[in-house]
Amino acid sequence: MPQYDYDLITIGAGSGGVRASRMAAQTGARVAIVENSRTGGTCVMRGCVPKKLLVYGAHFADDFEDATGYGWSVGHPTFDWPKLIENKDRELDRLEAVYHNILKNAGVTEINGTGRLTGPHTVDVDGRTFSAETILIATGGWPSMPDIPGIEHVISSNEALDLAELPRKIVIVGGGYIAVEFAGIFNALGVEVHEIIRADNILRGFDDTVRNALRDEMTKKGIHIHAETRVEAIDKDGSSYALRLDSDEILKADRVMYATGRAPNSHGIGLGDVGVELDAKGAVTVDAYSRTNIENIYAIGDVTNRVNLTPVAIEEGMAFVKTVYGGQPTAMDYDNIPSAVFSQPPVGTVGLTEEQARFRGPVDIYMSHFRPMKFTLSGRDEYSVMKIIVERETDRVLGCHMIGVDAPEIVQGLGIALKCGATKAQFDATVGIHPTAAEEFVTMREKLPDHAAE
Repeated sequence: MPQYDYDLITIGAGSGGVRASRMAAQTGARVAIVENSRTGGTCVMRGCVPKKLLVYGAHFADDFEDATGYGWSVGHPTFDWPKLIENKDRELDRLEAVYHNILKNAGVTEINGTGRLTGPHTVDVDGRTFSAETILIATGGWPSMPDIPGIEHVISSNEALDLAELPRKIVIVGGGYIAVEFAGIFNALGVEVHEIIRADNILRGFDDTVRNALRDEMTKKGIHIHAETRVEAIDKDGSSYALRLDSDEILKADRVMYATGRAPNSHGIGLGDVGVELDAKGAVTVDAYSRTNIENIYAIGDVTNRVNLTPVAIEEGMAFVKTVYGGQPTAMDYDNIPSAVFSQPPVGTVGLTEEQARFRGPVDIYMSHFRPMKFTLSGRDEYSVMKIIVERETDRVLGCHMIGVDAPEIVQGLGIALKCGATKAQFDATVGIHPTAAEEFVTMREKLPDHAAE
């Protein structure tokens, strides 16, 4: 008789947990997955997917306007926010059904409820106890809010995806990728947008050229960026809200959204009770193989606060399965992970920023700044910027960064090149596809003087 009910119990049915569970089941393991919300997790239900659908919807505002430069007369288009939300929700329902089928077909048992560790091998789910030889924590992250007066009046990105009606004016607090993405969505749909950031610029941690270019493009589009500003309190004023800023200014809006960071979703699930170590931010501490300090308990994804991206959680899940059930101890490789910001215009980036690269040693910088061909007839005042960072001693490309139309699609391919250790000479030897924006990455020949990009 088996000693445990299951070989593996996964707590959290997001992208990482689902991938790890179904791949473990395919090795013959008896697997259960516990979820207290919708199967699919943050990315599918509250993040990447619904947000990208809203980005697509918002882009039509520019597309209709640009069409006139190409001879199209489309009249005066109208927009129906509730219809977009309805269609988005229908797609999420379809995707959740797909996830249920994937788990079912893999032989994974879904257990609905809140999982809480009661021992190294036991999980309580709303009063029911299940045991497993191995437990995987994949509970992701959750929006974090500062402790200021009136914070109960704000919404997070979760609620922003489900607003019943479009506000006339919104204040978005935060300068990270979630904040700038929603600022672009609401702005394109005709909402007056104010973005409040504590720092002097948006997108901390990204290359400075990208940060500056996106800030300038957002400002041109009419987004009001309040840099080096803090919110002291939020007061409800009838159907609107008044934000008291540290400059003594009062800023009013119909909605206030906070996107000031996310915290590991590690509390209330019994980790401390069984001795699993957490760091100062509440992230589960793991080794290179995603194992916690408890031998049979592992953790992947945002709850570990390593690299908080959906594809990374999926790869960590795959590495976990190879390690535990495949006899191949596998550590996730975190070098040269491509990422994107679906701002307007979007950002794509892979590798080191210029600052990071210069810290390692001498580098050469190549950069191109141009108006995309698409806008030559429409007259849109929007520019693209591409940047290549090269290690001077080895000629190896250390980083590629882009802001502009199709940036995420272009940089995905460059991620392969950097993963393979491509050199600038190999970039130069590659024939470009003409006419495309992407060809700029293989036609840049003139390096900039040191620090000119800054």
